[in-house]
This record gives sequence, C-alpha cells and structure tokens, in this order.
Amino acid sequence: MDEHTHKHILEDGTVVEHAHPHTHSHAHTKEVLDRLARATGHLKKVRQMVEDGADCSEVLIQLAAVKSAINNTGKVILKDHMEHCLVDAIASGDTATIEELKRAIDLFIK
Repeated sequence: MDEHTHKHILEDGTVVEHAHPHTHSHAHTKEVLDRLARATGHLKKVRQMVEDGADCSEVLIQLAAVKSAINNTGKVILKDHMEHCLVDAIASGDTATIEELKRAIDLFIK
C-alpha cells in the first residue's frame, strides 16, 4: 500500500505532519459535503444577522445550529473513519493511526 502524508495545522498554530500506510476511502463523502454545506449556510446567516444588528438571542440560536451541524458532521466522519480507516490500520498493525484517532477525538470533543 502507498503511504500518504497529511499536514494539519492545529488551533495553536502547531503543524502536525504524519503518514498513513493506507488510503482513506470514505463511504459517506456526499453526506459529509451536504452537512458542511448546511453548516456553511448557517454560518453565513449568522454573519448576515450580526451585520444587520439582529437580536442577540436569535444570533445565539443560529450559532447553536452551526455547532450542531458541525458536531453531526464530525460524527459521520468518525463513524466512517472507524468503519474503514481504523479497520485497515488494525489489520495492518498500524498503531500510529489508532493513536492519531485518539488525539483527534480529544481535539474534536474539547
């Protein structure tokens, strides 16, 4: 299997580069993209509301919709990762991918 290198930039600016000995096949790409489009739409709405001087309560409610959309997208990605990438990693003895998933979950949930 080919080894694929990925680079991530964390919130604090830290750059993390790592390689995977497996490919990432995602069964739910369309669902994830649809959910991200909804989240983007919600976020644009929040921006417009702030620009228009909307009521703070209404802005907070719309922000809650953004958070929910992002969290639900994360759940789909996590399930997909567990069903495919993690299964491949375990089969090939790739413990680095398992450790990386643990770290990603910690960052996502914090």
